[in-house]
Amino acid sequence: MRAKAPPASPSRKQAAHAGAARPAHVRLAPSETHEPAEPHEPLGPDDPLALPHNPYKGNRGLMRAWYALKNSYNGFRVAIREESAFRQELTLAAIMLPIAVFVPVEPASRALLIGTVLLVLIVELLNSSVETAIDRISLERHELSKRAKDLGSAAVTVALCTCLSTWGLILGPLVWRRLAG
Repeated sequence: MRAKAPPASPSRKQAAHAGAARPAHVRLAPSETHEPAEPHEPLGPDDPLALPHNPYKGNRGLMRAWYALKNSYNGFRVAIREESAFRQELTLAAIMLPIAVFVPVEPASRALLIGTVLLVLIVELLNSSVETAIDRISLERHELSKRAKDLGSAAVTVALCTCLSTWGLILGPLVWRRLAG
C-alpha cells in the first residue's frame, strides 16, 4: 500500500492573506504584514544567524591592515606565477597605463582610460579566484562548475570590451587627427 503524500503547504503570502496558521520560524516580510520594519540590531552570540568564532579573524586595527596587505601581496604573487591570462593582461596594463598618464586628454578621460585597464585586472583576479574555488571543491566535470567558470570568463570579456571601446572612443579621434594632419 502506497503512503499518501503530505498535503502541499500554502506559500507565505497565501498563508498571510488567508489568515492560516504559519510555523513560528517563518517570518513574513513587512510588505506582507503591513507592519513597519524592525531596526537592524547587531547579531548577538545567541543569535542563530551569528557565525561561530573564527580564529583567523582575531586581528584588529593596524595588525588587521598589515595581514590584509600581506595576503594581497601573496595573492598578486600567486596570480602572476599561476595565471597566464593575468600575466598577459598585466603586461598590457604596463604598456597602457603610462600611455594613459601621458596622453593629452581631459582629466576625466584620463581617469576612464586608467580605470578601464584596472577594471580588467580586477575582474581577471575575481575570475581566477572563482575558478580556483571551484577546482578546490572538485576537479570532476560538472555542469554548474562549467557554468560558473563560463560566467567568470564572460565577465572578463565584458571588461576587456569595455576597456577596448573606451580607449577607442577617447584615443581614436586623437590618433585620427595625428594621422590626417
